[in-house]
Amino acid sequence: MAFHHVRFPLDIALGARGGPERKTDVVTLAGGGERRNGRWARSRRRYNAGYGVKSRADMQAVLAFFEERRGRLHGFLWRDGIDHSSGGPVPAPTDQAIGTGDGVRTQFPLQKRYGAAFDPYLRPILKPVAGTVRVAVAGVEAMSGWSVDVATGVVTFAVAPASGAAVSAGFVFDVPVRFDIDRLDIEWTSFDAAEAPSIPLVEILP
Repeated sequence: MAFHHVRFPLDIALGARGGPERKTDVVTLAGGGERRNGRWARSRRRYNAGYGVKSRADMQAVLAFFEERRGRLHGFLWRDGIDHSSGGPVPAPTDQAIGTGDGVRTQFPLQKRYGAAFDPYLRPILKPVAGTVRVAVAGVEAMSGWSVDVATGVVTFAVAPASGAAVSAGFVFDVPVRFDIDRLDIEWTSFDAAEAPSIPLVEILP
């Protein structure tokens, strides 16, 4: 298996459905109370690309993409139409805190924070979009002296940020996914239309 650094057709992806999934055990006690246990430390996203297929051309594009990925075998990039930015439509270098300098550390993985005071979730961002990442040290944008690996989402500084300096970043990102089926069930609804009732995709976690 491999990961193909290519994005699923964007116009189809933006018409799809999906979002994060959690795994929680809920046990009901004899007295009616309950105990809950979260089995996953991280959420996992699932999508259905079938809702984005609107024409024969769309279906042909999906068919070609599916065949090249060999069904479930190879991963690829997916653009989540709702959640693909560190902040607003245009990322700012102070959108997300990614660490604090100690004068020695040079690598800082990108992450996105969800929530506030109660129990915020820090989501690792593994597939930032090339050319969209902006970085700040102590609130001041760093125009040079760093690089980002778009295959892992790790920012590397040439010189370690000073001790106590807040490191932040802004970015656009994709989700690493794979098809969750090995068979496409295509229905030709008319001469220039096709429908695939379900094209499930699942996020690839490290």
